[in-house]
Amino acid sequence: MNSPASIPLHSGKQPIQQGNLLEFPKNPIDCMRRLHAECGDLAVLEDNGQRIAFVFSPELNRQVLTDSNTYHSQFFALRGGRRSAQRRVTSGLLSMNGSEHRENRRIMMDVFTRRILPEYHNTICDLSHSLMEDWELGQQRDLNVEMVHFMLRMTSALLFGIDDAEYSVELGSKIDRWVRQNHEVGIGALVSAPEFTDSYGTLLSMADDLEASIKEMFAKHRDGATKGQRSDVLSLMFQAQGSEQQLSDEKLLGHATLTFAAAHLTTAHTFSWTLFLLAQHPEVMQRLAEEIAQATTGETPTFQELQSLPYLDWVIKESMRVLPASSYSQRVTSTAATLGSLNLPQATPVIFSQFITHHRPDIFEDANEFRPERWETASPSAYEYLPFGAGPRMCIGAPLAMMELRTALAVILKKFHFQVNPGTTVNGQVISTMLGPTSTVEATLLPTTELPSTVPVYGSIHDLIDLPSAAKPDAIRRAA
Repeated sequence: MNSPASIPLHSGKQPIQQGNLLEFPKNPIDCMRRLHAECGDLAVLEDNGQRIAFVFSPELNRQVLTDSNTYHSQFFALRGGRRSAQRRVTSGLLSMNGSEHRENRRIMMDVFTRRILPEYHNTICDLSHSLMEDWELGQQRDLNVEMVHFMLRMTSALLFGIDDAEYSVELGSKIDRWVRQNHEVGIGALVSAPEFTDSYGTLLSMADDLEASIKEMFAKHRDGATKGQRSDVLSLMFQAQGSEQQLSDEKLLGHATLTFAAAHLTTAHTFSWTLFLLAQHPEVMQRLAEEIAQATTGETPTFQELQSLPYLDWVIKESMRVLPASSYSQRVTSTAATLGSLNLPQATPVIFSQFITHHRPDIFEDANEFRPERWETASPSAYEYLPFGAGPRMCIGAPLAMMELRTALAVILKKFHFQVNPGTTVNGQVISTMLGPTSTVEATLLPTTELPSTVPVYGSIHDLIDLPSAAKPDAIRRAA
C-alpha cells in the first residue's frame, strides 16, 4: 500500500486512452488518478467506440459547470418509463435541465434561504444531545455507524419534520438503498454493459416501494401540519406549492426524494471523516477545543456563538477538501460540443472530480495533508475548491449542510473527544459518487480534558491521504 502520490501535471499528451469502461466504477479514484497522470487535465476512456470524458483542471471544471445548456445534469442514468414510479421519484432538481431547472430551482431556493437557518438550530442541538444520551467515557463506538444513523435522524427531522427515530431510519435507509441501486445499474446504462440489465427490474420495484412510502409520509405530514406552524423543508415546500401553480405533487415527490438522497450520506461521511481526522491530528483537536471552550458557554452553543468559530470552519473546509464526500459528479452533452482539444458527440458522459481537483499540488501546497491552517490565507476559486459543486447548479442545501456540521460538531466536542483504536483498519471507497468509510471506524470516548494520540491504522485510508507518520503501520513507514 502506497501513500497517495502527488498528481503530475501534463500538457500536450494524447487524451484518448483505450480501456475497459467498467474500470471506472470499480475504483473511480484510482482510475481518475491514472488517467490524469497519463493523459493530463483532459482524458477520455474509450471502449469499443463508447467514451467517457474526464476533466481535471479548474478551467475545464468552469467550462463544464457554467455551460448548463450544453452539459446537462444526469444524476440518474435510468429514469424509467414516463408513467413509472422510477420516473416520478427521479424528477427533482438533480435531474432537471433548461428552463424547468431554472424555475424549480428558484422555488427551492426560497425554501433553503439563509434566513430560515436559525430556526433549525434547536433541532440540531437537541438531536446532537440525543445522539450522546447513551455514550459513556471509555466506551468503544464505531464513528461511521454512529454518524450514518445520526444523519438519518437529522435529515429526516430537518427535511421532513420526522421526529420518530425508527421511522427515520426505515425511510432513510430505503432511500439510500434505492440511490445505490440507481448508480450500480445506471453505470451499465452509460456504458451499455449487459451484465447490469438484470438488476433493472429490481430498481423499478424499489422505486415503486419508495414512492408509496414517500406518499404515505406526505399524507402523515399534511395531517400533522394542521396542529401548528412548522419550518421543516417539506412544510416550506408545501407552502410553496400553494403559491406556485407548477409545483405539483409529482414534482414535490421528486424534489423531496432527491433532496434527502443528496443530503444524508454526504453529510454523514463528512462527519465521520472529520472526527477521524481530528482524532489523528491531536494538535488540531487541541486548537479547536480551545476555540470552542473560549467562544461558547454552557453545553449548547447559541446560534450567535457558532458564528464566531473560524477555526472550526477551517477544520470542516479542510476535511471536505482532502476527503470530499462528493468525490466526483457527471454531466452529459446535450449536443455535439468542443471541450478543450476534443470534439464530443451528443450524449457523451463528462466526469468532473472534486477529489482530483482538491489534491492538485499546483492549487494546494502539501495537497495530500490535512492542514486546516491553510485556510487562514487560502482563497481558491469556485472551480478549484468545490465540495458542493459550482456554477448555476451548485448545491442549494450547502448553507444548511454547513450549519449542521458546525453546530453538531461544536455540541459533540464540548462533551467528548475521540481516540481511534490502534491497529484499526480504516477503508474508504467511492460508492454512488460518494467517498465514505467502508469499514468500521472504531474509537474510544475520551473526556474533553484529554487529547487523542495519533495511532497506527491500516486500510485504504493511506491511499487517499497522507496521515502523520505515527499513523502509518511499521511496514508502511519503512517503505515510505
